[in-house]
Amino acid sequence: MRPLIAHIRLNHLRQNYQTLKAMHGGKMLAVLKANAYGHGAVRCAQALADLADGFAVAAIEEALTLREAGITQPIVLLEGVFEAAEYALVDQHRLWPVVQNAWQLEALLAHCWQHPVTVWLKMDSGMHRAGFFPHDYAPAHQALSQSPQVAAVVNMTHFACADEPHKNMTAEQMAVFDLAVADLPGDISVANSAAILAHPNAHRHWGRTGIALYGVSPLGGADSRFLPVMRLSSKVFGERVLPPGEPIGYGAAFVTPQSTRAGLIACGYADGYPRHAGTGTPVAIDGERSRLLGRVSMDMMTVQLADHHQGIGSEVELWGDVIHINEVAAAAGTIAYELLCNVKRAHFVYEE
Repeated sequence: MRPLIAHIRLNHLRQNYQTLKAMHGGKMLAVLKANAYGHGAVRCAQALADLADGFAVAAIEEALTLREAGITQPIVLLEGVFEAAEYALVDQHRLWPVVQNAWQLEALLAHCWQHPVTVWLKMDSGMHRAGFFPHDYAPAHQALSQSPQVAAVVNMTHFACADEPHKNMTAEQMAVFDLAVADLPGDISVANSAAILAHPNAHRHWGRTGIALYGVSPLGGADSRFLPVMRLSSKVFGERVLPPGEPIGYGAAFVTPQSTRAGLIACGYADGYPRHAGTGTPVAIDGERSRLLGRVSMDMMTVQLADHHQGIGSEVELWGDVIHINEVAAAAGTIAYELLCNVKRAHFVYEE
């Protein structure tokens, strides 16, 4: 069996949730969109079922998968519905839809609800991706509040630069949001993972933790308060000793500067490892830091072996406990979110 394994430590997930909830101080949604950032939404939801105040997903398909698996906690649809007919399923499964534009609002009010619905009303406070403009927000809120079919309205927005604390934009968005909701009832949710960490004044009633839940700081680098949930590993299945001046891999992009022991491992860009991670990208071999040599291939890559004790059968950690995923992301010119969401062809092993 190909030895690429994604170890998912569910105890780390639980601990991260508890840490983030304590930091936030209020209620907390565990964000499970994109298959729990590549970790497996159902297993992650089951692991958090007795802890989480609720979950959040992108769309109704993801929510229905959780309901079918027996998850009964509140589930927020962060993108809302894409067709008016979806409100029937929202009603049937007691989901909490985000409403972020006029047609979603009109369709929700037109639906004949069997159960009063909790609505998360989204404001565009400056990111300009989705949500009602501030001057349109109060009328939308009033329309929902006056409907006997609406149980509650949660006021929400999303930050563009919360992971860049040196920028003023988060404070500017908060000021716009606070002014627009000053006289409106309902809970408030504005803090994503980055805001939980870097903007205490944004905590409010509901936090929404995504990337930090999986042990990755959105601020970059490593944060000892969070435990990595995924540990991606493979094994060396081939080795060779090359003299100085020999190329390795496609394009002959790396040439050995001296006698070099090279190990071949089972992982490549078809498995979701970033192709643009070049020579020097860190790995750990049998717990010792090492590096990639040459280009990443579709199914394989080459790493530098130590002189004697590393070879065929040695375990190679691609990210996890020794190698932080933010290191790999930086080397590849991307972000940890993308790396986690792209993992495939690995054997997923869930550790309780």
